[in-house]
Amino acid sequence: MKIDIWTDIVCPYCYLGRRRFELALERFEHRDDVEVQWHSFELDRNAEPVSEHDLPGLIAAKYDTSREEAVAQHERLAAEAADLGLELNWRTARHGNTFDAHRLVHLAAEVGGPELAGRAHERLMRAYFTDGRAIGDRETLVELAPELGLDADAVRDMLGSDDFGNHVRSDEATAKMLGITGVPFFVLDRRYGISGAQPVEVFEQAFAQAWAAKDEEREPAMSGGGCGGCGPDGCGGACSA
Repeated sequence: MKIDIWTDIVCPYCYLGRRRFELALERFEHRDDVEVQWHSFELDRNAEPVSEHDLPGLIAAKYDTSREEAVAQHERLAAEAADLGLELNWRTARHGNTFDAHRLVHLAAEVGGPELAGRAHERLMRAYFTDGRAIGDRETLVELAPELGLDADAVRDMLGSDDFGNHVRSDEATAKMLGITGVPFFVLDRRYGISGAQPVEVFEQAFAQAWAAKDEEREPAMSGGGCGGCGPDGCGGACSA
């Protein structure tokens, strides 16, 4: 079974959704027969490489909300993350453009296949959400290269070129074709769609359903609408852990 996942690396619901997805996959009896492929989705293509604004201020200004509301939202997200064993240090997060980080995940996929791409994706998210690293800064990405299983010089050369930019745009074009307007978004065997950072149980049910129907001819179906996720107009919604 193949699972395609669209995320943005600076999307907090993607961070939570990834962990819930992983917990469900760990419990899935056919997990060794599942291939996971990560796909790019930029929430803000026009973001500067590294923002000098703190995250609540940036969110409040961009989405026309109050700073107090933005702080409260991030405190709720941090609490949800902690329940999943994650650290979401939003006070030290250095927001920025994610295009180059997405290109780096595609480089990892070329070097080491889906498994290395998955590890690179996780490390970049953790670098942003937990470590306060500026993943929109190219020197930061070069410094992270060894932790991603990549050669630093190869990463520097890639970042200085246009390589893998077409991979990012292709992912985004596919997302548009599939009607994906927010992330995280999970597609099981190009048949079942799961929108948002769903509870672990929702993923477990979807895995079982997709596995049982993997040899059948069925129309694509969606599940889990209305759960927490991020789109171009902001982040919102909530799911029970």
